[in-house]
Amino acid sequence: MDHIDRIPLFRSEAAAFEKAVRRAYDRGDPVPQVPSCPGWTVTDLVRHLGGVHRYLAHVLREGLTTPPDPAGLALPEIPHDPEALIDWFARGARELAELFRRLGPDTPVWTWSTEQTSGFWLRMQLIELAVHRWDAESATGVPGPLDPVVAVDAVTQTGDVMAPARRTWQQAPPGTGERYRFRRTDGPESWTVLFSGDQVLPETRSTAPVAVEAAGPASDLALFLWRRVPPAALHVTGDTGLLPHWFTLVPPV
Repeated sequence: MDHIDRIPLFRSEAAAFEKAVRRAYDRGDPVPQVPSCPGWTVTDLVRHLGGVHRYLAHVLREGLTTPPDPAGLALPEIPHDPEALIDWFARGARELAELFRRLGPDTPVWTWSTEQTSGFWLRMQLIELAVHRWDAESATGVPGPLDPVVAVDAVTQTGDVMAPARRTWQQAPPGTGERYRFRRTDGPESWTVLFSGDQVLPETRSTAPVAVEAAGPASDLALFLWRRVPPAALHVTGDTGLLPHWFTLVPPV
């Protein structure tokens, strides 16, 4: 999926998130809890996502190539009134989408990854927004699945980028040759990942034997890897006990 194709998806996910939050607030007090984010209410979710959007808008707008100093980052006061808070979120999402559109995919900016581009941030933020839209919908009902193309992005990004990063951040134990396969049942893609020592090795189009395979729609695969649905949501073959071990090898943040 290209940068230009991700921008309308970002905007549509932001609108869906806003709609889910409005539905939660329409229920009145107390503000609903978010089952997939223990300890968080819908208000916490909005504040988190709106703050992230403004932080990244600052990085993009200023063209920063080193991490910004949080102490010097002046964010406007977050509103307490639900309607004002929703508008605050929507303004931040619109500004970020416009920056992504204007800068394109190749503008050099700081990121926490080896890929130091504006395109990296759009790819990551579309995934995060889609997952948090799912979170917001889960607070008041049955959440809708991730868009298949976003879900495919999320699974690919997990093996290529998130797994190595999380292992570094959390000092995960060394891999001992565990090979996982995630197979999409609503499309042709599959993803194979090998853990060897400190390395995470995605194996493109691999047919090598694996210790465990998890199969399901792209949305369920992505939501499992983001710890939103349990292994039982997938069809698991091989060493079923190894699937939860993924989160030991790839600790959540």
